Amino acid sequence: MRHRSVAALALAAVASLGLAACSGGSTSSTPSDVNTLKVGATPSPHAKILNYINDNLAADAGIKLEVVEYTDYVQPNTALNDGELDANFYQTVPYLENAEKQAGYDFEAGAGIHLEPLGIFSNKHQSLDELPDGGTIGIISDTSNQSRALQLLATQGLVSIPEGDGDVNINTVTKLKNFDFREVEGPQLVRSLDDFDYAVINGNFAQEGGKSISSDALVVESPVDNPAVNVLVWKDGSNKAEAIAKLEELLHSPEVKQYIEQTWPDGSVIPAF
Repeated sequence: MRHRSVAALALAAVASLGLAACSGGSTSSTPSDVNTLKVGATPSPHAKILNYINDNLAADAGIKLEVVEYTDYVQPNTALNDGELDANFYQTVPYLENAEKQAGYDFEAGAGIHLEPLGIFSNKHQSLDELPDGGTIGIISDTSNQSRALQLLATQGLVSIPEGDGDVNINTVTKLKNFDFREVEGPQLVRSLDDFDYAVINGNFAQEGGKSISSDALVVESPVDNPAVNVLVWKDGSNKAEAIAKLEELLHSPEVKQYIEQTWPDGSVIPAF
């Protein structure tokens, strides 16, 4: 994965278009194809942000967005790699790096757009002090987000993280109290909350399940020096580079920052720029 600035991406796009014009060769892409981006996203907040851009900012920038919603963390990268999407917007940098390592993707990512803090939720208890002996904690199954969740649990004295650069998962941490982990796919955590004593839930999945970080979470992940910002991702060598550069710029615009702050005043989504 490489991070590229808007200017660098746009320059590459202009250069590639110039070379195509000089070559005199034909291309299968029409202007409408170049300016229309098919972008995969999870429903909230990612698709909401993209739809706001499409409704309010995209036309003036000469682009149009077709937003495709996904409710899992695997398909958007698979679809991007297979050419079904031009870009996706749903993942954190650590998740992307792990996905590239596992699947061999050749993707590029823009700058951080926003952070969705993790929260610890419960339908049964009012504080973490009420964890019963032999209780259960629900935790997301994907590797990078599970590592984030475990780091949050470590700040609360529930687990100890091993030193070094090795993988952090439920099998490598030391539990400091007697409880069991139950791994669940992200979107199912809120729906299964009654089955656990507690669950560590990503901000977007908490929102989709009707939970508020500010009023429902017992503990919230700190945004200070947090690497888990969400980014726009596209395939290396994309023929939509010019349109992607425009979208990347709009995602970091003052209008989008204001939209995020006004739409999620509870801090469940925080601008990262």
